[in-house]
Amino acid sequence: MNHLALPHTLAIIDGDILPILAIAIGGAVAIVGIIFGCIKSVLKTRSIEQTKREVAAYVAEGSISPDDAFKILNTGKSPDGSCGA
Repeated sequence: MNHLALPHTLAIIDGDILPILAIAIGGAVAIVGIIFGCIKSVLKTRSIEQTKREVAAYVAEGSISPDDAFKILNTGKSPDGSCGA
């Protein structure tokens, strides 16, 4: 057996596999980004609903007036219902 005839690399990557590998890695990054975006959206919605429940509890016990609760819940929202941009 002639050991000098073997290539001195740990792995041989053909030129054809690099574009496929790049697309696969890009797709994986995109999927991870979408998943984290969905998780962020769910957590944001959950915290908004939790705040609404807490404010409703304060109104029910009489700690704050319904008008004050309305102002608290609508803080930061634009009057026309858009996202504020």
